[in-house]
Amino acid sequence: MAKCLLCIGYGFSARALTADLQQQGWHVIGTTRNEDRARIMREAGVQPIIWPSHDLDQALKDASHLLVSASPSSEGDPFLNAVDPNAYKFSWIGYLSTTGVYGDHNGGWVDETSSLNPATKRGQWRVDAETAWSNMGLPLHIFRLAGIYGPGRGPFSKVRNGTARRIIKDGQVFSRIHVDDISQVLQASINQPRPGAIYNVCDNEPAPPQHVIKYAAQILKLPVPPDIPFEAAELTSMARSFYAENKRVRNGLIKSELGVNLKYPNFKVGLQSLLDKKFAKKPSYTGE
Repeated sequence: MAKCLLCIGYGFSARALTADLQQQGWHVIGTTRNEDRARIMREAGVQPIIWPSHDLDQALKDASHLLVSASPSSEGDPFLNAVDPNAYKFSWIGYLSTTGVYGDHNGGWVDETSSLNPATKRGQWRVDAETAWSNMGLPLHIFRLAGIYGPGRGPFSKVRNGTARRIIKDGQVFSRIHVDDISQVLQASINQPRPGAIYNVCDNEPAPPQHVIKYAAQILKLPVPPDIPFEAAELTSMARSFYAENKRVRNGLIKSELGVNLKYPNFKVGLQSLLDKKFAKKPSYTGE
């Protein structure tokens, strides 16, 4: 019987995983909120379900594996609010969380055993959702993702059109992960399930955000945007909240337990890959 993955929230990471699993004969079902996105999914060979407008029962019965990336809110996890997953049988469940659950560690290193002290409401909602899922007694695997980039999602367009900014906050670093490496980690976990597992998913080298913009400009052979002190930067409340958390995230467990060898171990390798002419031959994950 062919394996079937149901994606609750068919987003950037789910699309990358789908592109790999379909080559292995998997059937993929994904939820979306609008018909335009559903049309794009059909063209990619994915069975779309407009949700929450339509019932998920048959898809849940068909699915052998479940990937959840729908964002929680102050009202909790939208899937758990609507469905009792214990009414169905899954070989593996993956929940895509965020490294934001760790909060601020003053630039120090965190791993999967570190304390959770989110600095934002969104981070606290993720902690609450992780807890709710963990209490269900399911074959659950939690993946705490760093900042995601990949085809169609990176700094190049802003550098090209002159809107990129190098915002400088002393000591600030962020961890990142290429979407192809997220897919690689998820596949490794599917092949080596360990219910209850939690994995940080990030590359090897946390880096200041201004270094990323500078490198992007350099490999595009364009002027490096000027420095802007954080205190003087005009930022949205959401953008400013990201700078409230400063930490370096360890990724040793995905290597030691899952045997993952990152394709893009740092942002320089990852950004260069996005400019590689060969990369244009690969499937697009943007759906745009």
